[in-house]
Amino acid sequence: MFEAFRRTWNLRGLKNDAYASLFEPYEGDEAVVFDTETTGLNPKKDEVLSIGAVKVKGDRILTSQSFEVFLKPSRAISAESIKIHHIRPCDLEHAVEPLEGVKKFLEFVGNRPLVGYYLEFDVSMMNRMIKPWLGVTLPNRQIEVSGLYFDKKIALIPQGNIDLRFDTILKDLNIPRMGQHNALNDAIMTAMVYIKLQHTIKLN
Repeated sequence: MFEAFRRTWNLRGLKNDAYASLFEPYEGDEAVVFDTETTGLNPKKDEVLSIGAVKVKGDRILTSQSFEVFLKPSRAISAESIKIHHIRPCDLEHAVEPLEGVKKFLEFVGNRPLVGYYLEFDVSMMNRMIKPWLGVTLPNRQIEVSGLYFDKKIALIPQGNIDLRFDTILKDLNIPRMGQHNALNDAIMTAMVYIKLQHTIKLN
């Protein structure tokens, strides 16, 4: 009931009716797994540099339906932040304006559920761009893979200390780490985690 109230209250702020479909209940069997690379870890001041996403349908990762976009930062990225996100100035030569990237992302996602690893941060970073423009925050249902993993492990080790680091989860689920660290590869690995936690995985 609270969730329905929150969505209704959020919808009241919508500035563009063309995006009202984001608030419609989703009845399909797809989800969108996404990740961002950012200039830092503070949603109040840092910026999104890239967004990577992939659709999952049932127990399949639709790698042919992936999404990746680089966004122009408002200022030069520091050498320190490059060590974290590995995005160099030359990688941003064809980057788009943040609003254009956000519009493309919303078109890709639609009203599908969002899946991610520490999804709250990525959603907060997206909302920082979406709210001033559209008047709302992302209304999509959110599924946190570290929460799914915790629920799976705690049933086996009720009093245990569950390690929720991404590399630990990958190793425990026997999922290979993809070579290059970027938003799209991280989204694909997270999609593998998501499906593996639901017992089956297929790639196409």
